[in-house]
Amino acid sequence: MPSIVTVQNLRKAYAGGFEALKGVSLDIEEGEILALLGPNGAGKTTLISTICGITVPTSGSIMVGGHDTQTSFRAARDLIGLVPQEINLEPFETVFNTVRFSRGLFGKPRNDAYVEDILKQLSLDDKKDSKIMMLSGGMKRRVLIAKALSHEPRVLFLDEPTAGVDVELRKDMWEVVARLKASGVTIILTTHYIEEAEAIADRVGVINKGEILLVQDKADLMAQMGQKQLQIALSDAISEIPNTLNSYALERSDDGLHLTYSYDTTGERTGITTLLNDLQASGLQMKDIQTKQSSLEDIFVGLVKEQA
Repeated sequence: MPSIVTVQNLRKAYAGGFEALKGVSLDIEEGEILALLGPNGAGKTTLISTICGITVPTSGSIMVGGHDTQTSFRAARDLIGLVPQEINLEPFETVFNTVRFSRGLFGKPRNDAYVEDILKQLSLDDKKDSKIMMLSGGMKRRVLIAKALSHEPRVLFLDEPTAGVDVELRKDMWEVVARLKASGVTIILTTHYIEEAEAIADRVGVINKGEILLVQDKADLMAQMGQKQLQIALSDAISEIPNTLNSYALERSDDGLHLTYSYDTTGERTGITTLLNDLQASGLQMKDIQTKQSSLEDIFVGLVKEQA
């Protein structure tokens, strides 16, 4: 797929010398959902703000739909919708007027039918005449998305869109994002919720300390970097692992009743068969065996630890 957003060697340094972005390069493919993961202070919001023109870069270039954000800012910005972390809405205005006003800010002609269609997509059609102050937190976040879509952007940035939203509403938001993707909108999502990336992303990017650690297809990432664990429950507790099993790098639980064996899912041989034979030969009696796949969270934590 062609790239709709291209970031090259992007740096953002502040007067005190702090570098929020350190030579970030990133290609965002048209029509994809890219989840950008990173701990607090990693540079996620700075990256989005710089692409959207809110923050001025120190150096580097950004292209959106073929337009340079520095030399053709208006053309580039017209292609972008931004849903910020903060909920900042006029409390006494109605939902419909709020979204219609945002469309006008971008110089788009009045199109009430389009605004009503957006509200319907976001399950806000029955709230269109309600004042913002009467809405729940989850509904207000939907209004923010409607505002961001009001001028028909091709790229939508969602900066922590489900922060402070309960689990049920979060899943509703995932469905909204899936529908937006189906309509052809490219979506970049920053999140602290690992399960959010696992549920809806096509690709996952990990950023930490102002640097992109990787950007990769979610399924490939989990297949290549994920490990499986064989968890063995023993009939009797052991105080130490027999020396004959040292080559397997087993981990013993604190109560001595469980052993854990980690193996690479991409390896030609897992070593499980020989391990089970050696366990029996060592005199250990197995009560139960089960496997566990590494999650995206395990992978993310491992990457961040490597950079620390």
